[in-house]
Amino acid sequence: MATSAALKTDDEAPATRFAKDQLKSIVERIERLEEEKKAIADDIRDVYAEAKGNGFDVKALRAIIRLRKQDANERQEQESILETYMQALGMM
Repeated sequence: MATSAALKTDDEAPATRFAKDQLKSIVERIERLEEEKKAIADDIRDVYAEAKGNGFDVKALRAIIRLRKQDANERQEQESILETYMQALGMM
């Protein structure tokens, strides 16, 4: 029985073997990147905890990080819309 399984592997077309190897490589790379992503997320969480320990408002820091990622024009447009809505609701 073991020999028939070995024969099936040996009888694979080179293209099939290449595709399997390539698939395995891709999956392993994704797994490694997922591990790195988790480690980075843990590091970010630690920095936020440090900031909180130093008296900074984490919610405000997260908002600042989100705003800094945006394009300046997009950010200005969103702020303008928010201001318009707040004025309409009598919040300003």
